[in-house]
Amino acid sequence: MELAGKKYSNLEELEADARHLLSKSAYGYYAGGSESETTFRDNREAFSRYRLLPRYLVDVRNVSTATEILGTKLSMPIIIAPMAILRLCHAEGELAMAAGAAATGTAMALSTMATTSLEEVAATGSDPLWFQLYVLTRRDVTAAIVRDAEKSGYKALIITVDAPRLGKREEDNRNKFSLPSHLSLKMMERITKQAGHTEHQEANGSKFGRHFTSLIDDGLTWEFIPWIKTITKLPVLLKGILAPDDARKAVSMGVDGIIVSNHGGRQLDHAPSAIDVLPMVVAAVQGRVPVLVDGGVRRGTDVIKCIALGASGVLVGRPMLWALTLGGKKGVEAALRMLQGELELGMALLGCRSVAEVTKDYLIPLGEPLKIPQSRL
Repeated sequence: MELAGKKYSNLEELEADARHLLSKSAYGYYAGGSESETTFRDNREAFSRYRLLPRYLVDVRNVSTATEILGTKLSMPIIIAPMAILRLCHAEGELAMAAGAAATGTAMALSTMATTSLEEVAATGSDPLWFQLYVLTRRDVTAAIVRDAEKSGYKALIITVDAPRLGKREEDNRNKFSLPSHLSLKMMERITKQAGHTEHQEANGSKFGRHFTSLIDDGLTWEFIPWIKTITKLPVLLKGILAPDDARKAVSMGVDGIIVSNHGGRQLDHAPSAIDVLPMVVAAVQGRVPVLVDGGVRRGTDVIKCIALGASGVLVGRPMLWALTLGGKKGVEAALRMLQGELELGMALLGCRSVAEVTKDYLIPLGEPLKIPQSRL
């Protein structure tokens, strides 16, 4: 992969160069976790606790990474995770990120904390698009946003449930992070105006985090799920689920999908890594809805491990930020194609010709008694 005249061998190499293009506070905002960053680090380290068991003498002349999740056809089981303030790292921000995803045949999830409106992103023709939502104290405002997303052609609704309050992000505090004056959070401006607040200028000032928290419903309970299902025909996924019991309850209440996530290690520190709890959540759901996962995915083999543990797909965040920073739309497209290429190669070397063939039979968890799966022939 080549960006800005430099060749990169993997996604992990992007961060150092992207860091040089960002301000200290911007890089800290994107790269940092909460408190001691224990969960943030474990998200990546957890992948080393699993090994892949290949099966050879398989015809792998034709390997396909294509899949379908909740009616959305994708070229790969990889979706760009919802991320805030993308114009902080590139002038075209969310527009370039969505275009890069569309060029590779996969989806981007637009964040409520976007610096571009959901209508502007949809108007570019980038497809498919999903929309991430924080449930607000004002249900009428929440409903209006959901209707706008559905009207604009978004294919799924992601409800983030792990951020009733923002985590303690010490790097942001040290850097006194604030938005540059030329940027604003478009959705925040709309939310503030519709909610009748007069402090809407805080959406692009140093107090935006506190103001945002004041709008989020930190009294949210399970009762909101039946309500949200009555106001939209879009499939609804809950993002931030870690406990199997929560996943089980969500499904029983009509949720259409689960995203196993600890918010990239940015919320509750010392929460488990997403991939470690993934198999427990998958077992709890029992195939009734698709389960996706995010946190720490950097290579195609990481994607394979998630799929083998039962995930229908993965969401990838920070590596796409670094790619956007370095190359805009072309950077995002190149990064996704690299990840897809690694996934296809890994599947071929594993002996799998389709995403559906990637199962737990190809995975060995370390720290457990070694059990080689026996042939089913």
